[in-house]
Amino acid sequence: MGGMRKDEPLRFVVQRHTRDGERPHWDLMLERGTVLETYRVCLPPEDWGYKPMEAVRIFDHPLKFLSYEGSVNKGKGRVEIADAGTYRLIEKDETQQQISFAGKLLKGKFKFCLIESDRWEIIGF
Repeated sequence: MGGMRKDEPLRFVVQRHTRDGERPHWDLMLERGTVLETYRVCLPPEDWGYKPMEAVRIFDHPLKFLSYEGSVNKGKGRVEIADAGTYRLIEKDETQQQISFAGKLLKGKFKFCLIESDRWEIIGF
């Protein structure tokens, strides 16, 4: 875990990402050392819950995205913060992790389970 203690509160952000002609998606970004581990999801944070949701692990983002809102993708897209707060890593290995979120909208415990490659399933418990 790169020196992180399980009980250490870390920051997260969920950004609503829009591009011309496409449906919006949301990027969940988890502070992990000097980067934000990022997952693309199809639902806003207020709709996360006990029904499984697929997430795709994408490239890490710089920490500046914890508070960034504005133009992205060379002006072809835009991001705005949908939720932010802290999280605690309960458990983590190569195929699953359990996280407790304390955001304005995203609250509670969620389990991330590896489906294959960069595809994960997220479900509240």
